[in-house]
Amino acid sequence: MKKATYFLLCSALALVSCEGILNKEPLGTLDAGSFFQTAGDAVQAVNAAYGALPISNSNNNFYWGFAELCSDEAVVGGDGSRPGLTELDFFTFTPRTQEFNDFWVLNYKGITQCNTVLDKVPAIVMDETLKSRLLGEAYFLRAWYYYLLAQTFGDVPLLVKLTPPDELKVPKTPRSEVFRQVIADCETAAALLPLQHPAADVGRATRGAALALAAKTSLYQQTWEQVLGYVSQVKALNMYALMADYEDNFRELTQNNSESVWEIQHANLELGVGNSLNQWWASKKFGGGYGFAEVTPEYVSTFEPGDPRRQFTVASNNENYFGLIYKNSFSSTKFSPRKYLQTDSSATQKADGDINYTAIRYAEVLLWEAEALAMLNRVAEAQAPLELVRARARAQATDPATALPPVVVADQQAMIDAVRHERQVELGFEMHRYFDLVRWGLAAQKLPDFKVGKHEVFPLPQQELDLNPALLQNPGY
Repeated sequence: MKKATYFLLCSALALVSCEGILNKEPLGTLDAGSFFQTAGDAVQAVNAAYGALPISNSNNNFYWGFAELCSDEAVVGGDGSRPGLTELDFFTFTPRTQEFNDFWVLNYKGITQCNTVLDKVPAIVMDETLKSRLLGEAYFLRAWYYYLLAQTFGDVPLLVKLTPPDELKVPKTPRSEVFRQVIADCETAAALLPLQHPAADVGRATRGAALALAAKTSLYQQTWEQVLGYVSQVKALNMYALMADYEDNFRELTQNNSESVWEIQHANLELGVGNSLNQWWASKKFGGGYGFAEVTPEYVSTFEPGDPRRQFTVASNNENYFGLIYKNSFSSTKFSPRKYLQTDSSATQKADGDINYTAIRYAEVLLWEAEALAMLNRVAEAQAPLELVRARARAQATDPATALPPVVVADQQAMIDAVRHERQVELGFEMHRYFDLVRWGLAAQKLPDFKVGKHEVFPLPQQELDLNPALLQNPGY
């Protein structure tokens, strides 16, 4: 299914360029009285709230670097033109690492736009069904941006209304409270959002996305029964199912499919809304790729014999690589990522690909369910969602009779380990691994440079500390 792109284009044009969140007026307060008059104004304002989502050069969105380069799945490659990526790989990052500042500003701009919508749109005289949907999108997007900030930085300032510049210098809010706000916003969004959108609006937030984000946030809070409750609500929508072909989640013409719960749209319009991973992750031997991420041999070794997901996730010697034959020389590790990349013939610019980033797949929802059940020592029940994920992969194996046997264990820790393994191989290079290791308490075991008591969160950007004396730096930085 080819995705709609019009509201992404509006987002790119409407989102203001990145500057410090404290040194400019909030979005939406500039001549707001004359702007927020019609339904069209409301739609345009919500479109702009999507603008912080794309993983693109225009956004300088290097969230993937936090999740992958800090993990055991990838090491930094490229030519050293982005020193911050090297700092992430070797844990030498500081409050002045540019990628943190860019990410902080990007997400707070998205939050400010959401707060603008929630403040101004209710007063517009317009179709109430459309108004409710637009407000639901704003609640969800605000939840998403705060989830990312709290996941990355821990405690962050929580702003849930339009705030004048002289009131922006506020202290951090504890992460637990931010997560509670995320879940509250998701609950509100779920009550307002539709199950799905017509073709012209594919990619907008849905009820399932809101419930799924509430489940994922509950996972970070380790409220296991709450995870199961939200997963149950997602499943009860009867909207989602695993695709028979795993790779359909990463192909241009099969995106926004039945497995997609929350999919961040990218478009090859040469207007800054394309997927720059197509250039950042591609080997330097592949038409102008930067090779910023190279796959570790240790990650490749985690795949069980015959697991077809390895070749869908990682390019290896003598395999097809988007029209080329991959060779060991394509990467210093002999392996490169495949996800989110495409042939040169299908994108007019390398840095402007149109493979979407599926931030939440139904496979991950099933694995949340398995993890929560395992943590509650309901081991036999955890086998069912885990087996659904493994069975899909098994069916694509060269020899399904011998590949990926069902996990049948009675021991709680064995099941926990099995679910964690499955997350790594099923969701590899989908920007989850580092944060998984941290929340499991395994980062120090897996990552030699990780310091307990410091690296569980990243440093607050120095620019924000300079602008806001009420902020305190995270410990260790």
